[in-house]
Amino acid sequence: MLIEDDAPIRARLALALSARGDFDVTQAGDLAAARVALATQAPDLIVSDLRLPDGMAIDLLAEARERHPAVEVLVISVLGDEATIVAAIAAGASGYLLKDALPDDILATALEVLAGGSPMSPSIAGFIVRRAREGGLVPMATAQPNADAPRLTPRELDILWGIAKGLTYNEIADRLEISHHTVPTHIKSVYRKLHVGTRGEAVYEAIHYGLIKL
Repeated sequence: MLIEDDAPIRARLALALSARGDFDVTQAGDLAAARVALATQAPDLIVSDLRLPDGMAIDLLAEARERHPAVEVLVISVLGDEATIVAAIAAGASGYLLKDALPDDILATALEVLAGGSPMSPSIAGFIVRRAREGGLVPMATAQPNADAPRLTPRELDILWGIAKGLTYNEIADRLEISHHTVPTHIKSVYRKLHVGTRGEAVYEAIHYGLIKL
């Protein structure tokens, strides 16, 4: 499934993906069309822009991963800021390319994602490597929340950090040594305070408010 609002770019990407017969491409130009298509089919791969006419695709990608756990996600976007990259990865993206990637490389990249790889544009990969060397997300105590940031409890911040790390609910519970049954309750509270409904959106808003720091 290819999700891209710019018709000429969508046509070029669809041709690159289907020219050799590797993919049968379903196309969508916005979130609404993509949701309709996802309700009736389970794609092997979603290739998606992030900024669409009816909103950001991060929530859609998280929804698709929840509905179809086997689906792989490749983001192709002009957005290369740290908050967006982390939010997309938290939403389930396995690959992330900037739109300056050559069309001829798109097919090879898509096939690599399906094969279990995590291809990324050089600048994106460089950011990931730097953050990995620095230990990824820093402890919550060093983050400086904005003045208008929602008030989260220390436990909610711990769980938010786990979400940003991409941990499962059980992994968060094990690391914090708390009951597996209490994690969803804390996560619902985090979502409510941040006015979000998905992991990716929670990470995006948390970075925006300074609740977690890259």
